[in-house]
Amino acid sequence: MLGAKGRRFAIAAPHAEATAAGLAAFDEGGNAVDAALAAATTLAVVYPHMCGVGGDLFALVREPEGRIVALNSSGAAPAAVDAGALRSTRATMPTYGPHAVTVPGAVRGWWELARRWSSLGFGRAFRPAIALAGDGAPVARSLADELGSEGERLLGDPGFAAVFARDGAPLAEGEPLIQPALARTLEAIADGGPGMLYGGEVGRSLVHHLRRLGSSMSIDDLTGHEAEITSPVTGRFRGLDVSVPPPDSQGFVLLQILSAIERLGIDPDPLGPDAPALAHLFRVTGADRDRWNADPRRARVPVAPLIGDAHVAALCQAAGRQRIAGPAPPRTGDTAAVVAADGSGLALSVVQSLYDGFGSGILEPLTGVVLHNRGSGFVLDASHPNAIAGGKRPAHTLMPVIVHREGRLSAVSGTMGGAAHPQINAMTLIRSLVLGLDAEEAIAAPRWLVGGVSADPPSAVVAESRVPAGVRDSLRSAGYAVEVLGPVSGSVGHANLILVGGDALLDAGADPRADGSAAAR
Repeated sequence: MLGAKGRRFAIAAPHAEATAAGLAAFDEGGNAVDAALAAATTLAVVYPHMCGVGGDLFALVREPEGRIVALNSSGAAPAAVDAGALRSTRATMPTYGPHAVTVPGAVRGWWELARRWSSLGFGRAFRPAIALAGDGAPVARSLADELGSEGERLLGDPGFAAVFARDGAPLAEGEPLIQPALARTLEAIADGGPGMLYGGEVGRSLVHHLRRLGSSMSIDDLTGHEAEITSPVTGRFRGLDVSVPPPDSQGFVLLQILSAIERLGIDPDPLGPDAPALAHLFRVTGADRDRWNADPRRARVPVAPLIGDAHVAALCQAAGRQRIAGPAPPRTGDTAAVVAADGSGLALSVVQSLYDGFGSGILEPLTGVVLHNRGSGFVLDASHPNAIAGGKRPAHTLMPVIVHREGRLSAVSGTMGGAAHPQINAMTLIRSLVLGLDAEEAIAAPRWLVGGVSADPPSAVVAESRVPAGVRDSLRSAGYAVEVLGPVSGSVGHANLILVGGDALLDAGADPRADGSAAAR
């Protein structure tokens, strides 16, 4: 169907308010970037456990003439970080607290998207978010679940307790979440631009709070942050051109998986007879990511060889020799993805995140900003490409995806899921572009993952109960411990997808595992 001004458009996001904000931008004459920005800033308010001003952002933008641009707005460790002191006191990076906080890049990413492609402007993107923060929004199911499971830890932070608790108990689903400090911060950024965070009063408040907690973050670390504009990395799969961001994104792992499926000639259906072979590929490519992914400005990350024929052949051989010695530890990945497209051919996937649920567990009370814990993605081994160092970005899980077939836009994908992003994207794209499911069917189909997203205790495979018993049995026979989840579980991530069919017809799907919605008209 035709949208405003005769244009077709589509959007999908993990929260219905975000989708509504994007549709309102379309209806005002905005383009796909305007819609995605309105949704992204709204998610910073209604999904504060997953993303926000204090997080990072990656995006892929497909311009109307067909060029794809990769935007990397992940932040670096403070320049003065004392890696030696961290190594002397611990074996691994801290998951929470001030030493896990790197420069938050999301706001600069929003700015670059608006500056380069927006029709309505940067400030317009914040209007729904400011209203929802100031007036309040009902606590979503996903947010309530996170507060219920992590409330005791989180509410030890006074900033969190003031916002996310009532009478000493975490807010429950449906209760009003009112964030006046965050509303003021969003309004300041909307009016004053990203400089309010990267050097201005918002940034000074964050730095003061972090340094009081023991961080080495400085205002210079914030003012020095810039979003990086690069070209994507693209691989071929069954006549499709699949594009992902380059490292420090883990996107190359998806290309390895798809190339290996082609090389081995296996059935790519996740519920088909070759599910164990897929699991082995997921496991070995994940290990390869953990060996190589890092900030290419500070370490050698040989992307072309990593997705080349010889290396993929070696991964296939390793998968064929796979022996399961123990569980694959999962890693949480509280992330929010937005996908949008319009009739001009402009399309984008925006993926933003705090990493773990509520990131570092630090909420700066003057600004209402929750700070991410992306620094926990570093390693302390000084010889590793991803070793922590001042001014260096950590290896990142975020990986938006755009797919073309014969030069025509075919799919725009984004997911939540930590280390499992490549697995979820592979399943979604295979189900839609190979098996022929529509966007909603491809996303909602039963899912299993090696390692999962947030299983406890960790299991080698987590599987929704809708995954047929025969598939679960085949995974067990291949050596995997299988933890059976509920029929629809956030522990296998949630995704958003737009498919582009004949005559540029747009089909959008949002994941029932989240609180979102999709619209195409």
